[in-house]
Parts: sequence; C-alpha cells; structure tokens
Amino acid sequence: MLKFIKHTMETIVGVEIFPIISFLIFFIFFVGLFVWVAKMQKSEIAEVAQLPLDDEGEENLIN
Repeated sequence: MLKFIKHTMETIVGVEIFPIISFLIFFIFFVGLFVWVAKMQKSEIAEVAQLPLDDEGEENLIN
C-alpha cells in the first residue's frame, strides 16, 4: 500500500512543496498564537481564567 502511494506522489510535479507549505502554516500559526498570549495583560488572563467558573453565563443559557 505504501509503495502505491509513494509511486503516485512521486509522479506529481511539484509535490515536494506541499510539506514545506504545511510546516510553514503550522509554525506561523503557533508562533502567532504564542506572541498573542505573551502580549495579553494579566487582567485579561484573569478574566478568561474565571470564565469556566462564571455562573452568569449559565443563567442566560437556561432562560
């Protein structure tokens, strides 16, 4: 099965660029996410940390 897939992929022109593009998208996304979280202020982090414990949101869903 792997030989079939390998042979098929080798016949596609320019297929070697797809793993590079995939890696760059993955890397850029997580670096961007890290920068975004690193720049968050402590008050914003504390607010987001309390969201799972907040009962006001559940009351709005029930009504």
